[in-house]
Amino acid sequence: MSEVEEFVEDAGLYFERLGLSRTAGRAVGWLLASPDGTADAPELCERLGVAKSSLSVALRQLESGGLVTRYRPPQERRDRYRLEEDVFGRAFRAKMTEFAAFTALAEHGLRAVGDAPGPRRRLESMRDMYAFMAREFPRLLDRWDQERSGS
Repeated sequence: MSEVEEFVEDAGLYFERLGLSRTAGRAVGWLLASPDGTADAPELCERLGVAKSSLSVALRQLESGGLVTRYRPPQERRDRYRLEEDVFGRAFRAKMTEFAAFTALAEHGLRAVGDAPGPRRRLESMRDMYAFMAREFPRLLDRWDQERSGS
């Protein structure tokens, strides 16, 4: 197995842990490592060794999540796929909405456990950490945008 193939497999496992299908994660891995950063569906099926139906579901998942763009180059008969510009910054911004959900879950837990010291301490820690993340990560991503743009 080549280094690129190993990377693609690792990407599949990594993104699977984040909630994507393994095939979707492998497709992201291939698009990251491919020479021009693009591929059409038959090429992805061949490179990843997956069925057309499995790849179709994965590409829909990636498109609906805003991770890949489907486009058709002039005079071509097939659509191609490429990663969105700043795909990981965008994905991270989308995941930040979950900080509020975790904070709300912790608040619910605090109401549920009342004054029980052990559970209360753990839930307060959870609430405070996610509140901190919700407050600080937008600033961090703004700094990232500034660094990327050279400002």
